[in-house]
Amino acid sequence: MDGQISNPTHPIPPRTEDDRLAGLRLVRSRRVGAVTWHRLVGEHGSSEAALAALPAVARAAGVEDYEVCPPGVVQAEVKAGRALGARLLVHGEPDYPAALAGLADAPPVLWALGDLALLNRAAVGMVGARNASSLGLRMARRLGQGLSEGGFTVVSGLARGIDAAAHDAALPNEGRTIAVMAGGIDVIYPPENADLARRVAELGCRISEHPPGLEPQARHFPLRNRIVAGLSRAVVVVEAAAKSGSLITAKAALDYGREVMAVPGHPFDARASGCNMLIRDGALLVRGPADVAEALGASIREPELRLPSHPPLPGPAAAQRPLKDVALLHSMILSRLGPSPLAEDQLVRDLNITPAQIAPELLTLELDGRIARQPGGLLSRLD
Repeated sequence: MDGQISNPTHPIPPRTEDDRLAGLRLVRSRRVGAVTWHRLVGEHGSSEAALAALPAVARAAGVEDYEVCPPGVVQAEVKAGRALGARLLVHGEPDYPAALAGLADAPPVLWALGDLALLNRAAVGMVGARNASSLGLRMARRLGQGLSEGGFTVVSGLARGIDAAAHDAALPNEGRTIAVMAGGIDVIYPPENADLARRVAELGCRISEHPPGLEPQARHFPLRNRIVAGLSRAVVVVEAAAKSGSLITAKAALDYGREVMAVPGHPFDARASGCNMLIRDGALLVRGPADVAEALGASIREPELRLPSHPPLPGPAAAQRPLKDVALLHSMILSRLGPSPLAEDQLVRDLNITPAQIAPELLTLELDGRIARQPGGLLSRLD
């Protein structure tokens, strides 16, 4: 699975540094998105020619006094990117990801930090709920570990929940993971994933189509999702509600001709409704990494699952714990439980706390009618 993806067969003209900067100025100019960038460059033959023609194109469209992005803006962007140790990849150049190159809305530029070779390896995208259940997180780790051990690169969006679990599980296997950032390559969102982002940059690769320093906005997340889908030979949805960003990624994957796969879930769990809908509509049902590999023409073994690398939850015994810490622990317990029963000892391992710390909180939640105990030491969520 470590074989490189072939580059497009059409000839690519050599680019000068001036043309590279012109391409960056073009995409940073007002009202120029990815599709418009490709149309302009295709019509005018080069980024420099497209940039020169842009004011006239804008006037013809009824936009008066149009000004292209000033040179100083992109010069500052390039300086900031280089200060971070990142590389600027421009569409049409040999080191630009081959899997993205043929897409109509391929990012005109990418900032990349880390191992660029991963960008041209066989990859699988993994997406899912931010408020993932314990079972969902375990499946994400199992898939991330198994696929990376089998030679696939795991691509995700560095969000909390499923994304973070997939990245973390793939990292020990030669850093085979790519994090696609919604904002600038140096802007970590959510902040709690800062250490994970650092490790991804050191061992794997982080990429962004936006300038360094850009704070992510709501409109940036669907753009990020299309890159996750485009880089991947298949996209696996682990947990997703009926209306979620994960389904946007799945739709982009279908539009790009990628395989879409999903992990089934309990019909009563809203976090699984999107996955169940995808399977109903023809997505491949996934039970583990072997199912994904088989669909892609490969064969891998099921992994012996490693424990997550997150640190233990701080805090004293329940009687001494501040109320805000108790509320946080209750929230974490409930977020990891769903209608499907989960073993109490597995919940303890997932939260990385002692049985003595969790026992009184489970009793409180049980008395409140939030959770139910079932035979065999199993727990399930009621609300």
